Amino acid sequence: MEPPTAIETVADDRGLTEAEVAERVAAGQTNAFVADSSRSAWNIVRANVFTLFNGIVGACFLVLLLLGRWQDALFGVAALSNAVIGCVQEFRAKAALDRLALLNAPRARVRRDGVDAEIAPAEVVRDDLLVLRAGDQVPADAVVAASRALQIDESMLTGESDAVDKRPGDEALSGSIVVAGEGTARVTRVGAESYANAFAAEAKRFQLVSSELRTSIDRVLRWVGWGVGPIGLLVLNAQMMVAGGWVEAWRQGTWSQAVVNTIAALTAMIPLGLVLMTSIAFAVGAARLAGKKVLVNELPAVEGLARVDVICLDKTGTLTAGEIRFDAALEMQPADGWRDVLAWYGAADDANATAQCLRDPFPVTAPLAVAHRIPFSSARKWSAVSFEGSAPGTWVLGAPEMVFGDTAADVTSELGAAVTRLASSGRRTLVLAHTADPLGDADVAAERFPGGAVPVAVLTFVEAVRPDAAEALAYFRAQGVGVRVISGDNPRTVAAIAREVGLEVDEGYDARSLPDDDVELGRILEDHTVFGRVTPDQKKRMVTALQARGHVVAMTGDGVNDALAIKTADIGIAMNSGAAATKAVARLVLLDGRFSHLPSVVAEGRQVIANIERVSMLFLTKTVYATGLAVLFGALVMEFPFLPRQLSITDGLTIGIPAFFLALLPNTQRYVPGFLRRSLSFAIPAGLVIAIALTLYTRAAMAMGLSVEQLRTGATIILAIVAIWVLTVLSRPVTRVKVLVIGAMFIALTAIFTIPPLGQFFQLQDPGEDGAWLITGVVIVAVGAIEIVRFAHRRFVRRMLRMPPAGPRDARPTQSIGEGSPAEGAARRK
Repeated sequence: MEPPTAIETVADDRGLTEAEVAERVAAGQTNAFVADSSRSAWNIVRANVFTLFNGIVGACFLVLLLLGRWQDALFGVAALSNAVIGCVQEFRAKAALDRLALLNAPRARVRRDGVDAEIAPAEVVRDDLLVLRAGDQVPADAVVAASRALQIDESMLTGESDAVDKRPGDEALSGSIVVAGEGTARVTRVGAESYANAFAAEAKRFQLVSSELRTSIDRVLRWVGWGVGPIGLLVLNAQMMVAGGWVEAWRQGTWSQAVVNTIAALTAMIPLGLVLMTSIAFAVGAARLAGKKVLVNELPAVEGLARVDVICLDKTGTLTAGEIRFDAALEMQPADGWRDVLAWYGAADDANATAQCLRDPFPVTAPLAVAHRIPFSSARKWSAVSFEGSAPGTWVLGAPEMVFGDTAADVTSELGAAVTRLASSGRRTLVLAHTADPLGDADVAAERFPGGAVPVAVLTFVEAVRPDAAEALAYFRAQGVGVRVISGDNPRTVAAIAREVGLEVDEGYDARSLPDDDVELGRILEDHTVFGRVTPDQKKRMVTALQARGHVVAMTGDGVNDALAIKTADIGIAMNSGAAATKAVARLVLLDGRFSHLPSVVAEGRQVIANIERVSMLFLTKTVYATGLAVLFGALVMEFPFLPRQLSITDGLTIGIPAFFLALLPNTQRYVPGFLRRSLSFAIPAGLVIAIALTLYTRAAMAMGLSVEQLRTGATIILAIVAIWVLTVLSRPVTRVKVLVIGAMFIALTAIFTIPPLGQFFQLQDPGEDGAWLITGVVIVAVGAIEIVRFAHRRFVRRMLRMPPAGPRDARPTQSIGEGSPAEGAARRK
């Protein structure tokens, strides 16, 4: 795609002038592009309003209004309220997330009038001169103008994990990440024309990440959707037959009641509130986390972290505060000018956090002129430089093992003994090496330093361990979540830090000896906890190897070298202090960088899953008994025993309103896979019990000669009491809040059945003494059967938890679940 030519392209290395910038802004050649940082308003409205089942409910609602039966159209008001509540909750969550996303948006570095400045990516204009440094995300498509060993990772665009060397004239695609070196690039495409905004939209848009809740609920909705049509015809035919047949019903006008009865049966089958409760639970969870300075880029990630069973941590910035301090320099061999070299490293424009620590202990006293240079790379873990004039030869600064290989880990050598001793104390170590031969153009191109290097000094750095890290890791261990510490530092250093935060580990595993085979890599990851000298590509391979063994993996980090692994993980978590690219691909961002928030996120996810599972049993039980009633009464050609308005009573007071409170209550139950199977194992037998009980009651009431109004009243009483009992059973253990919710619903039901105006509106009539005895008997039998179902359901869940996992999880050790385990306790408490 060629850039616009309306304005002349400039080539000044001082960048654009203010006048040139203003000219391009006026021409609309800016990088501004409107893209939601979370779910769009239209998507929220569409998901909550324009659904198949809302369409069915809306059609039924209109039919009843046309028939003049507005009293029976209450479900339409309830459905509308559900949609409005869902939209409002998600809009509130979206507003909170958008504010946080705006406050934490990445910045772009440009040179204008010879001065470097940081601006918002949207303020970049065509022909701007971008200043690129390690860790930056390229904000707009550009052509490299100048390069000093510039390397850009385009894996998120091309899928290739290897960094690409960029030289003048090469294209730098927006959305790619600078991993090494530095340079400048002239912007060629901006706004909607560039990759940047498409990439940002892909990274930040509302995505349905792996969510067992949504997948299971969607499956149920598909089942119900397939059944609504044929079951509706079956019920309509039965109601017309009861009304005297199709011809007679149409001639006498009794067809309208048949249609009303059919609508009552169909609307009862649809679990509209289940989708609403899930959306609200996700949205409220994300809003709560926003209050704790946790930005949720994708709402279902709240659930996802609760399903995580392995969390991979980058040491720097996660276990440690990321504040590195120079400790000491142990001189190994004399070499003139080595302190001046360290001063140059500390004062370099692209000095990373570790190199910057050298500025105070090694101030610049003799400026050095660079002849050739290989900038630091997180993959190589070293940098090299040759100077003109003084300090001859080549100086290399990097990880001892990456500069000197196995010699740096051999305790029999002078260097190895020093590095091992210092690293085992938890210090980070670097080595400054020197070789008499200077760097040449071929060395820079091949990214190698001349042979014959000798160690001049071993530098040590210390990091402050996060005070909240030990507590957070203890929480994960108690919850059965495996922890893997993955770092680019010396394995002994990483292991020492891990022991300091409470992990029981010996020496760390050196990632340089990791196998290329992913299966073998997975086995090693099962047996070891701490890994050092890990490259960015190895981090990604570690995540995929764990996933291949059936684990649900979370990855935390802050550096650009963590971006690939964070993007690959099931749940990526970035620190706000991290690189812009890392935050862009993460699903959760810890805005204040506090690792202690992760237990809160896990708890929020577990609350969502556990409460929605409980709520789903309510809604699915209703769907099952409504479907069962429709089929039974259609097959037996019996008049449906409810008016739509009467079902609105039970739907609202035994399911809808209490489900709203139950979905938001605290719940720390540990996640166990198999949500839909567990829910249906209760809902199907419980729903069949209710459907059969009401069918038998209707048969008996008809045999006793009860009027239609008395029969419907009795059926409504039975359904209300049994449904309240199901609510109570599923609320166990019953807390004070749950008692208040259930008690309020029972009082409301009692008021409806005892206050005359309400009784008249809902067409409730005293069923008489014989009817009362029949109702009592049916309720007792149904409640007893519900208790049996719940008892059997608990036993079924316990057996299911004891079964070994299927699929890829068989390849890894599984935790046995006994009587005292958290999952078993959770099963008993349900």
